[in-house]
This record gives sequence, C-alpha cells and structure tokens, in this order.
Amino acid sequence: MKKETRQLELPLSARPKLTLIKGEGQRVQEPLTNRDAVARVLIEAGADMLLRRISPERAEHIEQKVEAVLRLFDRVDRHPEAMAELKTRLDDLEALMRETRDGRVRRRI
Repeated sequence: MKKETRQLELPLSARPKLTLIKGEGQRVQEPLTNRDAVARVLIEAGADMLLRRISPERAEHIEQKVEAVLRLFDRVDRHPEAMAELKTRLDDLEALMRETRDGRVRRRI
C-alpha cells in the first residue's frame, strides 16, 4: 500500500468556533439561583477533589448537599410552598462553598 503524504488542510476563512473571553484573572462566584449553578458546584467540588484541594470526605458532603437541593428544586416545581426550604438550603450550600473556597485559598498561601 502506498502511504498518503498529503497533510489534512482546513479552510482558515471560517470564523473560529471558540472565542477568548478576558476575565481579568478574577473568578466571580455566581449566586446559586438555579439548577445549573448548583450542578456547577458539584463539578467544582469534583475538580477540587481530583486536584487534592479538598478531601474526598468534603467532596462527598458537598455532593450530598447538592443532591438534596436538586431534589428540592423538583419538589418546588410540584409544590411552590417548599420555596422557603429551598432558599434556606441554597443559602447553606453557598455558605459551605464559601468556606470550602476560603480553605483552599488559605492552604495555597
């Protein structure tokens, strides 16, 4: 068999699919107001655990809190009167993540 020696060429005239967003090095913590924001907390905790910035036990604790909050979002959809409990749990989760992030920063200093 003869080997093909041509290199694959891509047209450069097309607009790039990814764009760089300048964030100036500061991460802004979004408020936990919806399911997506809560799910990102779980991803953040998983990444922190893999990078050994938090313990597996801490990551598991965060996971349990996230799962409880996500269940509450579903419950609020069916029973809006559960909104007060959801708000309380969201505030607790935000406090837990603030404490976790502060602990990460202190360990790096």
